Amino acid sequence: MEPEPTRLPESGAPRPPVEPRTSCPATEASEERKFRVLVGVTGSVAALKLPLLVSGLLDVPGLEVAVVTTERAKHFYSPQDVAATLYSDADEWEMWKQRCDPVLHIDLRRWADLMLVAPLDANTLGKVASGICDNLLTCVIRAWDRSKPLLFCPAMNTAMWEHPVTAQQVDQLKAFGYIEIPCVAKKLVCGDQGLGAMAEVETIVDKVREILSQHDGVQHG
Repeated sequence: MEPEPTRLPESGAPRPPVEPRTSCPATEASEERKFRVLVGVTGSVAALKLPLLVSGLLDVPGLEVAVVTTERAKHFYSPQDVAATLYSDADEWEMWKQRCDPVLHIDLRRWADLMLVAPLDANTLGKVASGICDNLLTCVIRAWDRSKPLLFCPAMNTAMWEHPVTAQQVDQLKAFGYIEIPCVAKKLVCGDQGLGAMAEVETIVDKVREILSQHDGVQHG
């Protein structure tokens, strides 16, 4: 069994000005072992909901949260609104200078008890289904310990969702053992009506609560 770090390296990303309601993994180790959720956010317009999602997760007692973002996802939210430590591609490269330096995507996969990719856009869906790992987020997913739960929340335009390759790629992720939180039908930001919107934040948080209730045996201390 791999050793599990109790602390992650410092992120160079801006820190939220608000005081987090739980300790960030890159700033201090919890005295009590919490259930660690790593949120992955990709370049769908649904990334607008990242602050709300993180806030909802932090309202769940016993959870600790960190976020891995793609570069395109940054377009849709302000880091100051996210009450958790953010990691991005630059952190991966800046932290490693020589042998024995942290390899961030490995440290993150060891740290987390659960990974939640919300939203999962069409581009990253295709990458994950094909095994491509060309950024921090997809490297974490490629290295993910499949004995731990990985949840994904597809989000894309209806026309993209209805393309035949999408169903194939979602099925491939399920074959890896990952858990889909299905998209919903609604009026999309682009004005189209139909399937493709990310599941509601409440639905996503409830699914994490459900998994947390099945993992009450996580060791503390």
